[in-house]
Amino acid sequence: MLTVVLIVLAVLALGLIVIYNGLIRARIRVDEAWSDITVQLKRRYDLIPNVVESVKGYAKHEKDTLENVTKARTAAMDATGLQDKAKSENMLTDTLKSLFAVAEQYPDLKANQNFLHLQQELVDTEDKIQASRRFYNGGVRDYNSKLQVFPTNLIGQMLGFTNRDFFDVDNKAQVEKPVEVKF
Repeated sequence: MLTVVLIVLAVLALGLIVIYNGLIRARIRVDEAWSDITVQLKRRYDLIPNVVESVKGYAKHEKDTLENVTKARTAAMDATGLQDKAKSENMLTDTLKSLFAVAEQYPDLKANQNFLHLQQELVDTEDKIQASRRFYNGGVRDYNSKLQVFPTNLIGQMLGFTNRDFFDVDNKAQVEKPVEVKF
């Protein structure tokens, strides 16, 4: 009888270890995915001043647009928390659209190789941000699913694991229509 009890306890302990390790691995994947997003966002933050400087030389009368881009960049860099970060990133994307719309009005700027290179780098970075968001949201989906199925939900709750938020795009127009940049 004691042997049966020990075997049952060993199986329960092994199950607890497997569930705990699975939750830890899923949480680490989510953290890694978030790190990928922050790397790409930093890359975008570093590119924006160069783009603004390129436009500034040609579009001297567009001071408000340039200031709005700079303010949106600062707000995005200073945002804390996932929802604030998502909101400020969406606002930054919108201001970049207006900057590129202004740039279209200046033929010399559209022909400038430095500006074209920066614009291509920014487009590439936006693509990487989207890919990082998808990876992050997939990790969050898997992690949150683990936390909602039995018996992982009981064990996860006892051990203090909590759901993570998705990195959502607030603006439906952004989802339905990609950023259009023409030069």
